[in-house]
Amino acid sequence: MEAAYKETEQERKGWRRKSSLPSLPEVHQSMRVPKKAGFFRKLLAFVGPGYLVAVGYMDPGNWATDLAGGSQFGYTLLSVILISNLMAILLQALAGRLGIVTGRDLAQACRDHYSKPVSFVLWVLCELAIAACDLAEVIGAAIALNLLFGIPLIYGVILTSIDVLLVLMLQKRGFRYIEAMVISLIALITFCFVMELIFSRPDFAAVAAGFIPRTEIVTNPAMLYIALGILGATVMPHNLYLHSSIVQTRKIEPTIEGKREAIKFATIDSTVALMLALFVNAAILILSAAAFHSAGKEVAEIQDAYHLLGPMLGTGAASILFAVALLASGQNSTLTGTLAGQIVMEGFLNIRLSPWLRRLITRMIAIIPAVIVIGIYGESGATDLLILSQVILSLQLSFAVIPLVKFTSDRKKMGELVTPKWMIVLSWFVAILIAVLNAYLLYSTFFG
Repeated sequence: MEAAYKETEQERKGWRRKSSLPSLPEVHQSMRVPKKAGFFRKLLAFVGPGYLVAVGYMDPGNWATDLAGGSQFGYTLLSVILISNLMAILLQALAGRLGIVTGRDLAQACRDHYSKPVSFVLWVLCELAIAACDLAEVIGAAIALNLLFGIPLIYGVILTSIDVLLVLMLQKRGFRYIEAMVISLIALITFCFVMELIFSRPDFAAVAAGFIPRTEIVTNPAMLYIALGILGATVMPHNLYLHSSIVQTRKIEPTIEGKREAIKFATIDSTVALMLALFVNAAILILSAAAFHSAGKEVAEIQDAYHLLGPMLGTGAASILFAVALLASGQNSTLTGTLAGQIVMEGFLNIRLSPWLRRLITRMIAIIPAVIVIGIYGESGATDLLILSQVILSLQLSFAVIPLVKFTSDRKKMGELVTPKWMIVLSWFVAILIAVLNAYLLYSTFFG
């Protein structure tokens, strides 16, 4: 215990104030980790947070870019999905490390490190990103309800608000119930796309070749634009805040050894979960390439993909499975988005609201603009809103990535468990690359 106390004091030297109330206090350290158990039993205790994070990497905002990439360029952009996912694995490992070592989530770390005006700006930017992401998820779920049941988009958007009640009900029973539901929906999405790949019968040799990067991606402006869109839609800023908080739901030993072990298992958890997200994103692009590119059809609209899949693959089940996966994806993403909203507000502002009130505010920020735009412009407005949401996410991303890399690279803040040097170099390279690519994407969007 003395070693743990000294380490805590050492870590505090890098912070201006003691850690305040933990994120999500109602579930903080609520799940016990067995002290004397084998590798797999301990790993099982840590499985969960990574899947909540992975949800953001397969949300409806990714679908349009994956569909466009596959229908226009075949399997070529699979390498971009792979590289984006590897970046995500690295950044989520850093987010988990920050939460486990310091007992702070990324929002709390920013509030401690930066001045009040800077923290306020970061909070506003993060809230915009969460609202934009939530918007994409709400619209995606509404489109799925429309395709499956014929429910008008405007009513579908309103129906998605029930997830507030669902999260509250599950969280009262324990955080494990939320994790179980999210993992179940991910399993449903994975099953749907396994079946889609069977129906579409892709050229697996071409698929394998697609994971090898080509210079054509950079030299072809149209291909580069879609590639940057895939990157912007893949790495989600709010997931970094979310992960740094929910890893603290596990009650670990407050020693160097205990934290090091927790980092190892949390990293395995998030890496495996994100490999599932890689499969889903790759499957969407492969499906689009096999069904549409081979037939010479360019498809970027989710609705068009749904209507064309059945006739082109020769089975109506293909369209139904596509819409079911979209609905599961949208609903899953709204669950984690509402949690991220609570974490960000509490972390940056140290304001404690009732969970139901915070989630209601988060939902209204997304639902109100969606209802207004769909009511005025119809389905075409919903698509434009989806695209705008991804641009906003791209704009905010570096404001989350750079502080995360900065904090986890600082020995004063992290103590003995500071990020290894090779990982620091790689992290800064990724942070700078993301900033440059997203700046180019924004420039192309508005001035290109």
